Amino acid sequence: MPAEIKKNAETKMMKSIESYKSTLTKIRTGRAHSGLLDHVQIDYYGSMMPINQVATVTASDARTLTVQPFESKMAGAIEKAIRDSDLGLNPATNGNTVRVPMPALTEERRKELIKVVKSEAEDAKVAVRNIRRDANNELKVQLKAKEITEDDDKRTQDEIQKSTDKYITEIDKLTADKEKELLTV
Repeated sequence: MPAEIKKNAETKMMKSIESYKSTLTKIRTGRAHSGLLDHVQIDYYGSMMPINQVATVTASDARTLTVQPFESKMAGAIEKAIRDSDLGLNPATNGNTVRVPMPALTEERRKELIKVVKSEAEDAKVAVRNIRRDANNELKVQLKAKEITEDDDKRTQDEIQKSTDKYITEIDKLTADKEKELLTV
């Protein structure tokens, strides 16, 4: 039973890290990369679809994304969806192709983005710590019900703490890498 609790906690912590990584890819660094538009939803004949299901997104150079719709009449809807997204981008349609230039980041905007990254990092750390707390509570319940021994409880709590420390360290590393990327001009 303690091994199962530990395994569940590990899995949930891993998902928290993946979620944090996903959030970091949405934070713009001034360089164009195709993953930047992944969360943009397009109104495709009445239903909302991710952009990668209605178009091909490529980075044509370091500062420009090119979006090639699978259907030529979708270019306007794609342009509107990108403009309305929270990314602060200003796309332009050129025939059937939508070009999305990446504006250069100002020093002030870089500092704001670093604050956002730190806030997201803290949220990820809180999520990992909450998973640890939940796992430890499950262990306490099993200990009270005499389903596990005190030694098992202590050993499993130590292992869960080691996992927590490992994932917190990984969050710190990802945060530092993103800050460095944001500060690179």
